[in-house]
Amino acid sequence: MRLVFAGTPEFAARALSALIAAGHDIPLVLTQPDRPAGRGMKLRMSPVKELALAHGLAVAQPDSLKTEAARQAIVDAAPEVMVVAAYGLILPQAALDIPRLGCVNIHASLLPRWRGAAPIQRAIEAGDGETGITLMQMDKGLDTGAMLSRHPLAIAPDDSAGSLHDKLAVLGAEAIVRLLPGLAGTSATRQDDSLACYAAKIGKDEARLDWTLPAPTLDRRIRAFNPFPGASALLDGEPVKVWLARPVAGEGQPGEILAVSPQAIRVACGDGALDLIEVQKAGGKRLPVAAFLAGNALAAGQRLD
Repeated sequence: MRLVFAGTPEFAARALSALIAAGHDIPLVLTQPDRPAGRGMKLRMSPVKELALAHGLAVAQPDSLKTEAARQAIVDAAPEVMVVAAYGLILPQAALDIPRLGCVNIHASLLPRWRGAAPIQRAIEAGDGETGITLMQMDKGLDTGAMLSRHPLAIAPDDSAGSLHDKLAVLGAEAIVRLLPGLAGTSATRQDDSLACYAAKIGKDEARLDWTLPAPTLDRRIRAFNPFPGASALLDGEPVKVWLARPVAGEGQPGEILAVSPQAIRVACGDGALDLIEVQKAGGKRLPVAAFLAGNALAAGQRLD
């Protein structure tokens, strides 16, 4: 098919790569403008832009698609369909109406559950047993369009947002490649709005661990916030990020270190305890507990705040 692709992060790049490999004609790729990143805050291309340029595809990076001038590149590309994956810009109705077969979004949840910006993280945080990919015919609402197909995926007990992202990126790429050849004859199913919930964007202020919460809740948050923004606590007034933990039996004052071993730092929670397995001090590297303890002496009775 002749299509325009719109996406920005690695999740979208995986889909674009699959569409290129499948032989689709892609006269235009839309992605977010280059952003400052890294310690030097140098402008960095998005993963989608890097991939598109590597394959000689034309790239446009508008700040908005609200003006006719910004949409002209899409009109000139004359696509049958636009494929959208984690693009990061709102598509106004005037943009949605350009392709003959409309715009298809690759969304990383089983809609209508977890509409919005952070469906992967919120599914883990909530303790969902499964998530998946929904291919959706886009409309002017926020992930409210009719569903073309749904592809479930079990959430493993040790999945982090990072590992689940990678699984869903592969699933989404496979799903869109399978859908497109028969898109014109595919019927769409309206979402049941009464079952909808919203996956709000993750804020850095959510990362601080509240030790009064139950251990399983904190475990889910640690996994949901890995790799961004990273769950954190204070040790002697200094921030420590917790990247990997495991709920265990234990009792004590919330935040109290119950035991220290080369395998784990055991911390009391509001209900149960957490074994911290991989941690990181500010300015340091992510370390297994044995390596962390080699440079940071801890003992039972100390506190994490």
